[in-house]
Amino acid sequence: MNANPAYNHEHIVHRIGWLRAATLGANDGIISISSLLVGMVSSGAAAPVILAAGVAGLVAGAASMAAGEWVSVKSQADAEEAELALEQRHIDNNPKQELLELQSLYQKRGLPENLARDVAVALTKHDALGAHAQDELGITLHSVAKPMQAAFASALTFTAGGVVPLLVLLLAQYQTLGSKATVFTLAGASVVTLFLTGAAAAKVSNARVLRAGLRVALWGTVSMGLSALVGLALDVKL
Repeated sequence: MNANPAYNHEHIVHRIGWLRAATLGANDGIISISSLLVGMVSSGAAAPVILAAGVAGLVAGAASMAAGEWVSVKSQADAEEAELALEQRHIDNNPKQELLELQSLYQKRGLPENLARDVAVALTKHDALGAHAQDELGITLHSVAKPMQAAFASALTFTAGGVVPLLVLLLAQYQTLGSKATVFTLAGASVVTLFLTGAAAAKVSNARVLRAGLRVALWGTVSMGLSALVGLALDVKL
């Protein structure tokens, strides 16, 4: 009998960046478009107006998500590049001090002084900037910001999420069901979808599935409830 059976040792740190952007995009797409549609339906607007608003919101939201993610992550990438350039200058100008800094970091982690010194020397000879980037600045290969990846993932998943309430609106036949039934249909379908996307993201990232799904569904419900109140207050009747 094998004393050391195989087990799943896979980590998800290498996909945290795009997973975060994709999860945010999908949830935002569902919540934004469903809330927009719920508000429009509650206001009494005509079906063609509601559909046009939904499609416009989907396009604008996807573009906004892509631009926002790109700018945000690009800013992070620029800051990381600047930090690495600064650290390289420190290594070039003060190699002994930087070596002692590494040694001190390893000692604080629990290594004896002599061993910490040996590790610092070995890593400095191998890749001084890499050692300082990871152990001093917390920048690793897996955590480096990727602007285009984040922008694409956000836009794509926002669109995929936002299409769901639009399809529900079309299938619900608003003019036949009436505004109240349409609002409940939209809200119900969106809450279920939010729970599933939150649970799926948690599953992929090895987090608690039920808690993640309920958390996303709760905030989606709050958003749609507020939008419904605004729509009722406007009472446009178009």
